[in-house]
Amino acid sequence: MKKAHYYILASLVLLLVHNTQAQIDSTEVKQKEKKEKKEKKEKKVSIIPLPVLAANPTNGFMYGLAPGASWFMGDPANTSISSGLGTVIYTTNKQFLFTAKTNVFLNEDSWNLLGDWRFFITSQPTFGLGTGPNSNKAVDAGIEFEDGMFSEPIKTSQMMEFKYIRFHETVMKRYQDKRLFFGVGYHLDYHYDIEDNLLNLDPDSTVVTSHYGYQTLKGMPTDKYTLSGVSLNALYDSRDNAVNPYSGRYAFANIRINPEFLGSTTSSSILWLEYRDYLHLDVERPRHLIGFWTYGWFVTSGDVPYLDLPSVGWDQFGRSGRAYTQGRFRGEDIWYGEIEYRVPLQKHKETFGAVAFLNGTTASSRTNDIGLFNYLDIGYGAGLRIMINKKSRTNLNLDYAFGKYGASGFYLGLNEVF
Repeated sequence: MKKAHYYILASLVLLLVHNTQAQIDSTEVKQKEKKEKKEKKEKKVSIIPLPVLAANPTNGFMYGLAPGASWFMGDPANTSISSGLGTVIYTTNKQFLFTAKTNVFLNEDSWNLLGDWRFFITSQPTFGLGTGPNSNKAVDAGIEFEDGMFSEPIKTSQMMEFKYIRFHETVMKRYQDKRLFFGVGYHLDYHYDIEDNLLNLDPDSTVVTSHYGYQTLKGMPTDKYTLSGVSLNALYDSRDNAVNPYSGRYAFANIRINPEFLGSTTSSSILWLEYRDYLHLDVERPRHLIGFWTYGWFVTSGDVPYLDLPSVGWDQFGRSGRAYTQGRFRGEDIWYGEIEYRVPLQKHKETFGAVAFLNGTTASSRTNDIGLFNYLDIGYGAGLRIMINKKSRTNLNLDYAFGKYGASGFYLGLNEVF
């Protein structure tokens, strides 16, 4: 009888152990499924189909869509957030603007991919080369491009119409466990159907527009041209969030080589240097900070077509030069700097914030002997921030800016300017 009791007791123990193990296994499976669902959810793309109803100095009133997206390509604990911005816009200036711009970090930030695709049917004023009072007005006769032939002195803007295709793709590999990335890129800029609206075709006239004068002086066509080349890139990015940073630093160097055998109208090379930093003003509210942004853009060899010269507002996301038209300041060399004060408007919440900003631009004109730092043109303004996705820190931006020469404009966008 006692022996039978032992068998029964042993069976009960084994059954209990089996059931306990089954419960543990079931719990682990559920936890694993929960984790996988969580990771899957975190990788899901968050899309904000932002309608556009805005105005700025370049485009006038704009109507359309400007969708923004953010997502993670890996565990958010060790993978930076990826982002994309697009536009499908029609303007009162009869412009059609299509853009798709991406900044993608693969799992564990092993790779960083930068994309910038554009198709424009557009018009844009040009103000000549360099900075200063109405750009190159410092040279009274304009650009001398042939004996006795001068470009028009810049008193007002000179309107241009053109179509534009851009395809820029950069691929960078992370170096060991550091925040350093190195890589290569391909860049195509194609301007065509260019119409210089103020071009005076009177054979007796000795005055032409800056675009026509520059292109003729350099021996390049005036109706279409191509810049096609490869780049070498180095990036340091320790920002805690690429779309709305609270801390970290960003430094980017790009040397672009544009040989004729790749399709460029003329051979040239261009250097881009960029730096961003963030200074905290309140450790308990990291959103309360001062941000710094600067870049330099230089023609380092050869001749670059007029519309491909370094110019304000033509950075990847088109954020520089608030207050001025895109391309308002242009030259063989350009330096841009901006400082922005950011503050939350609620004591404990992050939904609403505000900014105040000041920027400065200087550009050279080697043809007119205008040095890079001879003149500095400034812009300033303020804006409202509405955080519409707290997890990704996606902001809706509403800014109003003022500049020299009566320039001003309203800007609507997603994510922080820098």
